[in-house]
Amino acid sequence: MGDNKANMLVVAGERAARYGFGDGHPFGADRHAAFMREFAARKLDRKVQMTDARAATRAELESFHTASYVDLVQARSLTGQGYLDAGDTPAWQGVFEAASDVVGATLLAMEAIMSGEVRRAFVPIAGLHHAARGSAAGFCVFNDCGVAIEQLKQKHGLRRIAYVDIDAHHGDGVYYGFESDPAVVFADIHEDGQFLYPGTGGDNEVGTGEAAGTKLNISLPPGADDAAFDAVWPRVMAHLRKFEPEFILIQCGADSVAGDPITHLRYTPDVHRGAAADLTLLAEGLGHGRVLATGGGGYNRINLALAWSGVVEGMLSVPQR
Repeated sequence: MGDNKANMLVVAGERAARYGFGDGHPFGADRHAAFMREFAARKLDRKVQMTDARAATRAELESFHTASYVDLVQARSLTGQGYLDAGDTPAWQGVFEAASDVVGATLLAMEAIMSGEVRRAFVPIAGLHHAARGSAAGFCVFNDCGVAIEQLKQKHGLRRIAYVDIDAHHGDGVYYGFESDPAVVFADIHEDGQFLYPGTGGDNEVGTGEAAGTKLNISLPPGADDAAFDAVWPRVMAHLRKFEPEFILIQCGADSVAGDPITHLRYTPDVHRGAAADLTLLAEGLGHGRVLATGGGGYNRINLALAWSGVVEGMLSVPQR
């Protein structure tokens, strides 16, 4: 059955905590501490391996992002002035380094899985799914998920990589970044874009060209609860089973839990725990066990602490085969 502590890594610590915006911004740096308090209270820190983030290299960032955009982030990081998008994502001094550490944290977890050091991992301050290849968006400077997917393809030669997203917001940066790429099996359950940023992710968005049919977007109405999620989740699992991915990424945004200040879904944290357990079980059934979960959004600090701790518990609940 194996020792689950030896098979799971959590990337958190002083460097991982740096990413966040000041002046009362919903994505504040205090989100890391909120998670860690609940994580420690449940004694989960005793059940997993722990390490802190590292910086992503320029080459790693440019495997997904354009060189000109990386240059822009570096320049505005020095001055701390202006925005990195149309007005949601402000620059601050050191934003380049903090955002690079988010990517590095996800890559560190991914490499630990690919090397066989662990089979599964969780990175709380990560899952910045809105950043596009050439721009920031929605509090996301660099898209760590997009970089990880590119590294899995380019460095490790994987041909079927699953990306699953249960954040209230559509993972547009990942979807459009790989819309025509058949190697990326995409499944996203989110609040209907008619009511919530970024306004994308219609059920008719299924991929283009050779990738048509590899993408699954499921929109839920405001107020959708656990029962609504449970009704559509089997479609996600069937989609993944069809393609038998070699690696599973899950973005576990806690802004889909009832009481978030900027969204309208009404899940309980049971959704996050159950989804993480189901995907871990699927990965074990596929024989590789490779699951990397990221925290994503979530702006009610109690909610994110409960949901993300549930993700860790869900992943730990599945024995290694």
